[in-house]
Amino acid sequence: MIRLSISFFLFLPLFCLAQNIDYQHPIPFETKEYVAYKTNQSIKIDGKLDESDWAKAKWTSDFVDIEGDLKPSPAHRTRAKMLWDEEYFYFAAVLEEPHIWATLTERDAIMYHNDDFEIFIDPDADGEYYYEFEMNAHNAIWDLFMLRPYRVDERHKYIMEWDIKGIQSGVYVEGTLNDPSDTDQFWSVEVAMPWEVLRWFAKEGRMPLAGEQWRVNFSRVDWWMDIKDGEYVKKPNAETGEEQKWPQENWVWSPSGRVDMHQTETWGYVQFSDKKVGKGEDTFMPNPEEAIKWALWQLYFQQRKHKEEYGHYANGTQPFRIPKVEIKGYYLQPTIECTTHLFEISAASLDPAKRWYINHEGRIWKE
Repeated sequence: MIRLSISFFLFLPLFCLAQNIDYQHPIPFETKEYVAYKTNQSIKIDGKLDESDWAKAKWTSDFVDIEGDLKPSPAHRTRAKMLWDEEYFYFAAVLEEPHIWATLTERDAIMYHNDDFEIFIDPDADGEYYYEFEMNAHNAIWDLFMLRPYRVDERHKYIMEWDIKGIQSGVYVEGTLNDPSDTDQFWSVEVAMPWEVLRWFAKEGRMPLAGEQWRVNFSRVDWWMDIKDGEYVKKPNAETGEEQKWPQENWVWSPSGRVDMHQTETWGYVQFSDKKVGKGEDTFMPNPEEAIKWALWQLYFQQRKHKEEYGHYANGTQPFRIPKVEIKGYYLQPTIECTTHLFEISAASLDPAKRWYINHEGRIWKE
């Protein structure tokens, strides 16, 4: 039997106690997992993936539509690999594509206006202060620092005038870029991101230790193209005949169930191993407390829905469906503190001395 404990930062009138708020995720909630091993050799960042270490590293699962099984499988295969050493976090990906094109060449252009490859990293997995990186087949890059997901509020969400100092990127094209007269095979990318930059929002402000896990996700934007006068052009809107501006295909490693890459709670986890790639394997160790975190996320979305329907946050759990947490011996006892415009939900962790918290901005943490 679930026992509820509720405390209040500011008392609000109890004029809405109907138990009619619920949250159902659009697709089964299941984040992807990957173990990243250390390199045996230096990696030349040219996009070719011809080092033996890349051959030894495992692929991620094939990318799927961002909405998961709600949409058809991607038309073209995409998959990625990861490695690391004392200086860099390495990424590689192969994007199969019969017609490879790119028009943007300047840094920090809005890269998803082309076909692109994207990397998202949240080192401490708290849902805010994370890194976004995008690149196209010209090896033009766009790097920005995200303060919080777009869904939170109307405030500015990112710092555009920010660069990953020391980043390296490379592209290799098996085919001919921007030539519609032939059929291409794929384009592959390599990226090396320095820990000196990534560490700032990681645990204790450092690079990862063996066994630690970071939240990571990948996205591929793919536009439907026509050939006109010997050049690639985006397919026109079927109704207006104008150049298609939106939507494009969004294929990802760990799907969110919605067309929104900034749902950080659905990103995958990368576990860092101190073993050299190809010289032994580690098993990915799921954190059992992820079930508690997901329960808090479900309550978070119920609070947002309550605000949309009634104009204020609920000052208790009465209107909500309390999620089940399948951990033996654990009983979810959520506590809510709120004002008219803010809320914080917490629940016990498996460590008796600590609790999990999530607030109105979607920041989730344990202390």
